[in-house]
Amino acid sequence: MSASILLLPGDGIGPEVMVEAERMLVAVESRFGLGLEWHRAAIGGAAFEAHGSPLPADTLEKARNSTALLLGAVGGPQWDQLPREQRPERGLLALRKELGLFANLRPVRVLPGLEGASALREERVRGLDLLIVRELIGGIYFSQPRGERRVDGEREAYNTMRYSEAEIRRIAHLAFVAAAERSGRLCSVDKANVLEVSALWRECVSAVAADYPTVQLSHMYVDNAAMQLALAPLQFDVLLSANLFGDILSDLAGAITGSIGLLPSASLDQQGHGLYEPCHGAAPDIAGQGVANPMAMLLSVAMLLRHSLAAPAAAAAVEAAVHRSLEDGLCTPDLGGSATTAEVGEAAVVALSAS
Repeated sequence: MSASILLLPGDGIGPEVMVEAERMLVAVESRFGLGLEWHRAAIGGAAFEAHGSPLPADTLEKARNSTALLLGAVGGPQWDQLPREQRPERGLLALRKELGLFANLRPVRVLPGLEGASALREERVRGLDLLIVRELIGGIYFSQPRGERRVDGEREAYNTMRYSEAEIRRIAHLAFVAAAERSGRLCSVDKANVLEVSALWRECVSAVAADYPTVQLSHMYVDNAAMQLALAPLQFDVLLSANLFGDILSDLAGAITGSIGLLPSASLDQQGHGLYEPCHGAAPDIAGQGVANPMAMLLSVAMLLRHSLAAPAAAAAVEAAVHRSLEDGLCTPDLGGSATTAEVGEAAVVALSAS
């Protein structure tokens, strides 16, 4: 087995947590001998500064030729005044679109011992283990027409929320498969009482359900889903949603776990190629201080091993190593600790090597 991994450190705390990811990859290769090799490329604000584009052609070409991609983060206030198409986030959106990464998987777990870090009471989150499946390259973020115009002498901006039956069925099948492999419960989130696109979403998801008789399907309006996540998150197992709704709900889930620094993610195409990244963003306010939580990045490495490299044993070993460092009380400030990024990363690597 051999695999080429493209590392995209990006901006803010991205390069700091990527250092720990690379150390983990070295440890994984040493223990499991998967034939891993990795390379680096620029994306986001760093790419704009170096190449004048948030997604240089060379980065896209390397991405197309890689087995999987590992991303740190993109963005920062120093690029907020750039034209929209040159901002760091546009590079990431374009990369997802160009590679056909239509499915975003975000596991949300409250780990033993961290219940007290949640924004909710401990009894409401103990044992929480849910998966958010988000459609990633359609919907209001990408649909046309979009833009700005003048109407009656004043500026007006507009966007379009659009989904085809094929796009909805594609993400629905993936969510049903995931649910069938878990507890067999899937909740599809929409706004079908107001939006025509959500009415079609609900109709298509319900039709796909016929192919998965072991999965119990329910539907919920997005405003209620947000409230239920905050009130009783244990009722959910797999949540399926469109791009915009999934973006909002998955960040809300970060507050439930206690820190968005614990949330990894995978963005997949239909062949299992993927982009893996922590959900915490660039966090420019703490960049360069050595206090960024690398756990979401390390858990993203585990997702890469499981989904793109079909190496479940290696993935489980990385997850266990991260959990071991938490059990030992080694936490960065976002979880109430005082450990540095490097100390947490080192502890996870040592735990992997010793297991």
